[in-house]
Amino acid sequence: MSIIMYEYPKCGTCRNAVKYLQQHNVSFEDHHIVEAPPSVEQLRNMVDVSGLPIQKFFNTSGKKYRELGLSQKLKEMTDDEKLALLASDGMLIKRPLVTDGKKVTIGFKESEFETNWVAQK
Repeated sequence: MSIIMYEYPKCGTCRNAVKYLQQHNVSFEDHHIVEAPPSVEQLRNMVDVSGLPIQKFFNTSGKKYRELGLSQKLKEMTDDEKLALLASDGMLIKRPLVTDGKKVTIGFKESEFETNWVAQK
């Protein structure tokens, strides 16, 4: 599986991640996270592969997250409900979200991108 990056073009962090991969000649498939967010099954697989709790996939600094009062609501929700919520609105997902099916990175840290995407090409 090739590298897939779910990103939002207006997001500065996403633009930095795209630029970083391009500068290091890492090819990837670009997906607009709002127009085509990952499905529940894709998200479930990414959560499983990452070994991270589902909460790490939420964009906790996002406007939508705050508007919906998710910091309190998530505590009461099942994992299936959380995945359905994430899949319903790409703005709720922390970005960029990058995967090759075997690894997942959330957000952009040069060191993580170097280890996971650049060193592996």
